[in-house]
Amino acid sequence: MFRVSRGFLFCLLLAAMPGALSVTGLAQSMLLDLPLQSQRAEVSQRIGITDITINYHRPLVNERKVWGGLVPYGQVWRAGANLNTTITFSDPVTIEGKALDKGTYGLHMIPNADEWTIIFSKNSTSWGAFTYDEKEDALRVTVKPKAADMHNALTYDFDELKPDSAVVELEWEKVAVPFKVSVDVHDLVEASLKKQLRNLSQYTWQSWDDAANYLLAEKVDLDGALIYANKSIENEDRFDNEDTKAKVLTALNRKDDAAMAQKKALELASAQQMHGYGRQLMGEKRNEEAFAIFRENAKKHPEVWIVHGGLARMYSAQGKFDDAAKEMKLALAGAPDNQHTYLDGLLKRLEAKQDIN
Repeated sequence: MFRVSRGFLFCLLLAAMPGALSVTGLAQSMLLDLPLQSQRAEVSQRIGITDITINYHRPLVNERKVWGGLVPYGQVWRAGANLNTTITFSDPVTIEGKALDKGTYGLHMIPNADEWTIIFSKNSTSWGAFTYDEKEDALRVTVKPKAADMHNALTYDFDELKPDSAVVELEWEKVAVPFKVSVDVHDLVEASLKKQLRNLSQYTWQSWDDAANYLLAEKVDLDGALIYANKSIENEDRFDNEDTKAKVLTALNRKDDAAMAQKKALELASAQQMHGYGRQLMGEKRNEEAFAIFRENAKKHPEVWIVHGGLARMYSAQGKFDDAAKEMKLALAGAPDNQHTYLDGLLKRLEAKQDIN
């Protein structure tokens, strides 16, 4: 049986210490789970539906010279302490404009005074950078370091967040090293939707409607959005998905078809939904259309409190504050308790001849 001597383990431990451990302070062990001076940390960020996770250990400056000292210039460094610092991408990404497949990578860096090399290694399970092999590189990029506020503990952070990108930044001592990660969000989401809508979610109207609304909001693949809206209607014909269909058809410049879908939506609408549609029209400065909706709602649902709220807004917009106040009192009388404070505030404004829209 192979037996490891204490001397061998001690030498191995010492070899692992530069930039990571100290021979003084906390007891360390290669075999036992004990507290480490460079404590483990994890930071994650989602971009679109893509997760990025960095696992690392955090050495401290402790009044030492870090750059060009503890961490030599021109040499491969583990970008942390102890085990490999790792970075995981749940989907393919681009780093500083260069493609990198999804997966977990050992994150290494070569620091220099005016330029750093960021290395993504296919080997993510080593201790430190002592067995680093350039042949295992998946990608290298070069970036510029910059001055930063003092960080005693090495820190990774995500900054400059955008819908399809973020900047990963290493910060230690008074230096920050940024690199940009970008994601093709639309392509990934569209591919993901096709997979998701093959599972149980395909049997609910909401899933297809949500997919259609995503494509509509992002202004991508409107033909696909229309297919999703129709699939939702096939599951269950509702105001929600007919309204979505009308919006997609409008975006496709199919105005007559959009009008038919909107008419069908309003036929299926509850009092609350009709009121919400009227408020939407007012928000779009389409007041005459909104007023027609509020009047139609009053004919179809005269007993519902929110209908009177819609009429109050209509009269307020027309400068008929006495009529508006009368309708608001009716709304207040029928509204649930949790709406009273809000409606009472609107009523006071109307009584002061102030528009509530």
